[in-house]
Amino acid sequence: IPQKPWFYDLREVWKGYPIQSMLPSQYWYYMIELSFYWSLLFSIASDVKRKDFKEQIIHHVATIILISFSWFANYVRAGTLIMALHDSSDYLLESAKMFNYAGWRNTCNNIFIVFAAVFIITRLVILPFWIMHCTVFYPLDLYPPFFGYYFFNFMMVVLQSLHIFWAYLIIRMAQKFITGKVVEDERSDREETDNSEEEEEVAKNGPLSNGHPVLNNNHRKTD
Repeated sequence: IPQKPWFYDLREVWKGYPIQSMLPSQYWYYMIELSFYWSLLFSIASDVKRKDFKEQIIHHVATIILISFSWFANYVRAGTLIMALHDSSDYLLESAKMFNYAGWRNTCNNIFIVFAAVFIITRLVILPFWIMHCTVFYPLDLYPPFFGYYFFNFMMVVLQSLHIFWAYLIIRMAQKFITGKVVEDERSDREETDNSEEEEEVAKNGPLSNGHPVLNNNHRKTD
């Protein structure tokens, strides 16, 4: 992406549109991203259902529609910029998760702070004020708006709304990281947390009965 002229001059995104050549790198980038989001959509049903389950479904469906439509409408240059912008923060989040699972909490916290900053800059600043400005205003200099123009930008507004929602949750978590408070995923339901605590209790004390450990008959049960 940094080697392309439209990375530095967004008006180059529409130069020569709708007749623009397809580069092999663009083709494979689209195929990999589309496959990835289809896999997320299929796997989310078996994943832990958090508070933002519906938002996740909307996000994956909207992303698949945007990738597919931009391919058919030859919005490929704009599409690659949008995907690269999203990927710039996603790999940081996945890295933070890996270190969290490995028990490296300090490393996880530090990476999450960087992720939060990159997420806010890319999705709340660059995306609406550069990329969406490019897709909303620049095409009007070349051709009159048509259904695809309105549809593409409407789906971009849907994504941006989700970004604002997740940015709120991310900022809340980042504040807890900075203040040193014990952090749990802001998307977690209370029931999910209770179940996790109960599973930990089972691991320590054995099976539970009515919320209390089932004790050996040789021991007197206490409250």
